[in-house]
Amino acid sequence: MAITEPILLALFASACFGLALVMTQFGLRYMQAAMGAAVSIPTTAILFWVLSPFLLEVKAWQLQAAAIFAFVGLFFPAIVTLLTFEANQRMGPTVAGAVGSTAPLFAVAAAILFLGENLTARGAFATMTVVAGIAMLSWQSNGAPNQWPKRFLLLPIAAAVLRGAAQAMTKVGLALWPNPFAAGLIGYTVSVASILGTTRARSEGIQKGLNTKGALWFALVGLCNGAAVFSMYGALNLGTVTIVAPMVATYPLFSLLFSALILRQERVTSRMVIGVALTVVGVVALLVR
Repeated sequence: MAITEPILLALFASACFGLALVMTQFGLRYMQAAMGAAVSIPTTAILFWVLSPFLLEVKAWQLQAAAIFAFVGLFFPAIVTLLTFEANQRMGPTVAGAVGSTAPLFAVAAAILFLGENLTARGAFATMTVVAGIAMLSWQSNGAPNQWPKRFLLLPIAAAVLRGAAQAMTKVGLALWPNPFAAGLIGYTVSVASILGTTRARSEGIQKGLNTKGALWFALVGLCNGAAVFSMYGALNLGTVTIVAPMVATYPLFSLLFSALILRQERVTSRMVIGVALTVVGVVALLVR
């Protein structure tokens, strides 16, 4: 199998993740992040179930793999989506996407733990570059006050940790049952229960309820994220984590492009561009052979 196919699938996933991140800004005008996640994830799960008679192959059913997919579904995409929406709302799609692009760093750590993969000698340089990129994104010049507290960086970083772990663990499950659609179907089904439980627990703090415009935007976000996850799992099924993870991590570049074209309210500065570039270069330097 040529390496081209998993790379193309991963890049398509990256584009979908980047578009979803920008579209989320429109949904957040009408609904808060928790409610948006409670719309987007069930929308995707319903789509998976509608397509299941055509795409789900149960002949090679593997219980252990299904259990892995279900465990991943407890936090991905559910908790990752919620963290990403919160980061998007508080920091904007470019910064949230760039910091979130550190997920491959954690994917490598998880791959070492679960898959026995080895780090390359480029690790030190790549880590320093990623840290420099995050510092560039959060740095304010001329003594200007921060637009958002630096503690909000924990939101996309936590999302990156969980996203990286999900990629490595899903790869383990796909080795047992090579069915990307099953991985997405089971993961999203479990995520529905996870996100609805989280949203209900936080319901007292949600001031903006469900409304039609917000629901439609977040339904579209769910479709984009669903296509991204399905493509990413397809790429993981065909390639390795070290090939797929850096390709998926390029989604901040798509986010930056779509943000400039669609979300005109965000001013893209040279500092943001440098921060995105440094972050992505660090990830690629660590993972690309």
